[in-house]
Amino acid sequence: LRRCAMSPAAVARGLALAALLVLSVAGSARQARRPNVVLILTDDQDVCLGGMTPLKKTNALIAQMGITFLNAYVPSALCCPSRASILTGKYPHNHHVVNNTLEGNCSSKLWQKIQEPYTFPALLKNMCGYQTFFAGKYLNEYGAEDAGGVGHVPPGWSFWYALEKNSKYYNYTLSVNGKARRHGENYSVDYLTDVLANMSLDFLEYKSNFEPFFMMISTPAPHSPWTAAPQYTKSFQNVSAPRNSNFNIHGKNKHWLIRQAKTPMTNSSIQFLDDAYRKRWQTLLSVDDLVEKLVKKLELNGELDNTYIFYTSDNGYHTGQFSLPIDKRQLYEFDIKVPLLVRGPGIKPNQTNKMLVANIDLGPTILDIAGYDLNKTQMDGMSLLPLLRGDKNVTWRSDFLVEYQGEGYNGSDPTCPGLGPGVTHCFPDCVCEDSYNNTYACVRTLSTSWDLQYCEFDDREVFVEVYNLTADPHQINNIAKTIDQEILEKMNYRLMMLQSCSGATCRTPGVFDPGYRFDPRLMFSNHGVRARRFSAQSL
Repeated sequence: LRRCAMSPAAVARGLALAALLVLSVAGSARQARRPNVVLILTDDQDVCLGGMTPLKKTNALIAQMGITFLNAYVPSALCCPSRASILTGKYPHNHHVVNNTLEGNCSSKLWQKIQEPYTFPALLKNMCGYQTFFAGKYLNEYGAEDAGGVGHVPPGWSFWYALEKNSKYYNYTLSVNGKARRHGENYSVDYLTDVLANMSLDFLEYKSNFEPFFMMISTPAPHSPWTAAPQYTKSFQNVSAPRNSNFNIHGKNKHWLIRQAKTPMTNSSIQFLDDAYRKRWQTLLSVDDLVEKLVKKLELNGELDNTYIFYTSDNGYHTGQFSLPIDKRQLYEFDIKVPLLVRGPGIKPNQTNKMLVANIDLGPTILDIAGYDLNKTQMDGMSLLPLLRGDKNVTWRSDFLVEYQGEGYNGSDPTCPGLGPGVTHCFPDCVCEDSYNNTYACVRTLSTSWDLQYCEFDDREVFVEVYNLTADPHQINNIAKTIDQEILEKMNYRLMMLQSCSGATCRTPGVFDPGYRFDPRLMFSNHGVRARRFSAQSL
């Protein structure tokens, strides 16, 4: 067979056309490539008490370039249950992580078997073809010998750099794809926030350019022990904790755990919490640097315009509110409300949004961004993508569930023998931040007509707290005894329904929505809350 001979000019024209076709196909592929996603998760960062103030770069690079959610919450104000909610898109009663212990299902064998295979990162990697990267604190009991040690790498992660146990800044162990790597106390190579930043930059440098990526960067800051980088230890010398109207006052008409706090606080307690507040801010300056380095690298790579960046925290924090020195775990705004900033493709700059959102929405949102069919999941949350895009006439929730199972010790705390067994996290002046019967569930409502929180405690008192945040934003006055009886009953019913919800039933209309109705078939619960009708006079 004879081949057709081509002239040099024809060959040149053919090569040029082929090159144009390759460039066109490559350009189309870049345009059609699914977006990348970065999730930056801080540890114990409040929003109500100025927790975002030190983060000037983060504000400029994420908030001002995108959207700030003004009403972002967590369903449980404690690290492990909250992080489990982020990963699964579920309320605690559905993922069954109730506290920070192995017994409370925190990174337990049961969690690994039942929940980890269905987290949103696992779906991203296995179903959507994303390369996935994790660096930092995972769950508080991750690395425990009874649950596989640091050799356990959860399904769904292509690159795994996870902290053993709880937040530290020095002298920690990382699981590097299942192999232990010990770090010491040399700032230049061991300071954890900077180590996470450098690992993230390395990933962006060496990852595949043919697959979209998801990164989750989980910093220790501003969690205790509040160890700042050396260059920031002198920052904010004149800063102290905010003295707002619920600072250093007695929590009258509240649950006994709040009432037991000593008021006024001792000078030493106030000095301690002021120091903690200042150090928390100092640690956040390294997070600010991390955000700046990350955004610059994405921009240098030409990937910033196709990348969503989420910034949030696992729970809030308090410093002196109702005379509780420092911690989280409580039902009030300062503990359950968190920052949530997002920038990315199609998000207009410098926006705010007042819709009621929760961290159970992060998983559905990121899967939605990746193009995954959310009907195939069992998640309780909602995709934020319509809100991010600015879609009109979006039907949204008006309430969500807050639930917490208190922790305590069987014996008496040696600093507070007078309180008896069952308390924990006690301070030297015998103020305890938690107890077994600090177990509660709340409906947090934000509708056009109501800004309300309704809470029930699972204790012998069956104690109820209700707050009208329009009139009382600092939740000083418990109105459970004076609020309208009908509202009290409706909120009780709604709470029981949410405590037994799963998936779509967690997204039904709230008490003050036009479509609200009471369905007796939903009035069941396996979570220790019993149906009852409250009388305002009996509270």
